[in-house]
Amino acid sequence: MTNSALFSRVTAPVLGAPIDALCGETAATRILRWAAGRESRYICIVNAHSVVSTTQDAAFFKAVSEADMSTPDGAPVAWMLRRQGFAGQPRVSGPDLMWSLFERCSTERIGVYFYGSTAETLARLRDRLATDFPALRIEGMESPPFRPLDAEEDAAAVDRINASGVGIVFVGLGCPKQEKWMADHRGRVEAVMIGVGAAFDFHAGTVSRAPAWMRDNGLEWLHRLASEPRRLWRRYLVTNTLFVVGAIKQLIFGHAR
Repeated sequence: MTNSALFSRVTAPVLGAPIDALCGETAATRILRWAAGRESRYICIVNAHSVVSTTQDAAFFKAVSEADMSTPDGAPVAWMLRRQGFAGQPRVSGPDLMWSLFERCSTERIGVYFYGSTAETLARLRDRLATDFPALRIEGMESPPFRPLDAEEDAAAVDRINASGVGIVFVGLGCPKQEKWMADHRGRVEAVMIGVGAAFDFHAGTVSRAPAWMRDNGLEWLHRLASEPRRLWRRYLVTNTLFVVGAIKQLIFGHAR
């Protein structure tokens, strides 16, 4: 792949939201190039639930649409890209992209910061990363309050991140809060922000991830539903139905909105 092709952005709409057609290796390479220069950018990891949410929340749609990269997390999103001519388009999931970046940041000595989740999860995540990636420069881990921060608190958090000198900030505030937070902080946080949602918990071991065969066959949602049926059954029932309806409309009529 030529250098121009590697850094030339190509997107296609999925229920109206622009999603990048690229593989995980290309995504990681672009992110690391931005991180090396401490460019203020943000990346959204977009699954079926996220796509449906963009049709219901104008601010969230704006955040995803204006992101520097929106990866096709979730088998249905990758499938929609394949239907639009991007043959072989793989999933580019948050946990997998995150793990790849840990490896490459360790080698390239790019510092990372973790913003979100709970203090307990962050402590367990630090322990695991110290074992698996001893050379990884973890310059900060922060569990902000679940309430909105006031202007002074927010400015202090930005100052801490910038003072750490990191190239990448992994943001685990949950969807759509993390995407809106990143959009609001582009130009203020001097690093690449990546909204990874539950990936903090997966890598910390506080939430079990679906086995590889389920992920490879588009069944990760089923594993999560089986793990937390009371919390997630309505979300998956409604989300999956709305996604299917929107996908049919887009493929037949050219748009889903």
